[in-house]
Amino acid sequence: MPIALERSDATNVICLDGVVDIACAAELKTQLLDALAAGAEVRVDLERVADLDVTWVQLIWAAQREARRAGVKFSFSGQVPEKIGAALLHAGFEGFPGATPGE
Repeated sequence: MPIALERSDATNVICLDGVVDIACAAELKTQLLDALAAGAEVRVDLERVADLDVTWVQLIWAAQREARRAGVKFSFSGQVPEKIGAALLHAGFEGFPGATPGE
């Protein structure tokens, strides 16, 4: 499974691995909701992502919005693979980690 949730008292880290696409969207949504419901900081680790699709982007945007509403810190961890950052930038998502001009 390309998605794992690592819990601690202070932080919930969602680790993504390999291809994150529509096939694992339901699992990603469940993990994001579980992490947000815990009330602790939520981090999404992108370091091992090989490819992703628009489903991932939609879920992350929704999770960030929900985290702000609930007062839960939401961030990203790990080095974003260059291919992923470039794809996000090309799609117009400059606010995502690794998706900045010049990288």
